[in-house]
Formats: sequence, structure tokens, C-alpha cells
Amino acid sequence: MLVGAQAQAIRGVTEESGYTWLSAGRVLGPASEVVAATMQRAGFADYRAGIYPWARAYDMALQEPNVLIFMIARTPQREDKFKWAGEFMRIEYHLYKLRTSTEVVVRTLQDARAYSIGVVRDDVRQQYLQSQGFTRLVVSAQNGDNFRKLLHRQVQLVPMPERDARQLCDESHIDCAMLEKVYTLDTLSTGLFMAYSKSTPDDVVLRTRTAFEKLKADGTLARLMAAPGR
Repeated sequence: MLVGAQAQAIRGVTEESGYTWLSAGRVLGPASEVVAATMQRAGFADYRAGIYPWARAYDMALQEPNVLIFMIARTPQREDKFKWAGEFMRIEYHLYKLRTSTEVVVRTLQDARAYSIGVVRDDVRQQYLQSQGFTRLVVSAQNGDNFRKLLHRQVQLVPMPERDARQLCDESHIDCAMLEKVYTLDTLSTGLFMAYSKSTPDDVVLRTRTAFEKLKADGTLARLMAAPGR
């Protein structure tokens, strides 16, 4: 019978993205594979993952013990709210518009204030834009909702990583040339991590961090994250 850290039941939570998705009831995607491999190497046999709207996943990681949230941006505002276990990658967010929306002209962050912007509730993009005084934010539960609003001209801009933009175009069966990248949110460029809820025991966090660093050192992390999306 397993005891101590190995007996801990770990719950992984994330949102649907270019790196995680649900298929036939299973959580798949490069980031999901990285987490599963980390849990296996760390010796956590009782691990399961689920995909939720970001606000729900974020709240679970704030409130419940032994919750591992992944593909979460590490920001100064979040630093003390979680126990950080490993960085998947660096990411850049870009503001996209429809190429045919010639009335939308964004050369500076200040310019973007004039337009409606689709964001995900409790996501780093919403938190950042609110901190910058943006007031025309249209909040949705998921990235796909924002993308549909952009296509239907219910919002004028959406902040997305390039990989998510490509995936959402593919899922919607549209040519990504319909989109135009108009501005890069440089100050929002950050690392995407896996992180535990604060009430998770330190030995669980340390075991996970150690396993993750081994995956990074032997090239498994880079190999899995380079895998194509669905």
C-alpha cells in the first residue's frame, strides 16, 4: 500500500486550448501528455485530469487541495496564490481582428482601448487589460466563444497566442488569412506553468517539480510540446 506523497490523489485542471483538448472523454494534447508523464515519473498513481471553463479551473486551484492547474500564466499578481512546479514554455499574446474590419486600427496599446475586446473570465488577458484601464471587455467562458464573437463581429479584437488562432481557424473551417495580427502585448509575454493550489503539501510540489525537471533535462518536455495540435 502506498503511503505519504505517493498516495496523494492529484486532480489536474485546465481549459481547452491548442495544447489541451477533450476527445472521447479523455483529456489529450501536448501539455496534457507532459503532465501525465510528470505524474508518472513522480510516482503519483492516483492522477486524473479534467477540462473546464478557465474561471472554474482557476477557482478550483485557488480553493481546493491537491489541485494542479496547468498552462497557467505566471504573473506577479498570481505569484503568491499558487505553488509553482514547472514551466512548459514562453508565450506571446497578439491582438487579432478580422482583416475586413478596416475601421479597426491598432498601432499602440492605447489605440486598442477604443475597441471591444473578447476575453476569458479570470484569464491573464482579462486581468492584464483591466489593470490597464480597459473598459470595453466582453467576457466569455472559453476561448472558442470569443473567437465566434470575433467572426460574427460581436467583438472587434481578441487576444490570442498564434497557435490558438490557428487551431480555432481549423476548427471553424476558415482560412486564417481572414485574421490580421495587429498588435503584440509584449508586457504580457510570460511563461505558462503547472502550479499547485496553496494548500497542497510541499512534498507533493517538490516531487512534481523534480520529476518535471528530469523530463525537461532529457528532452521529453520539448518533444511532447512540439507535437502538432489536433
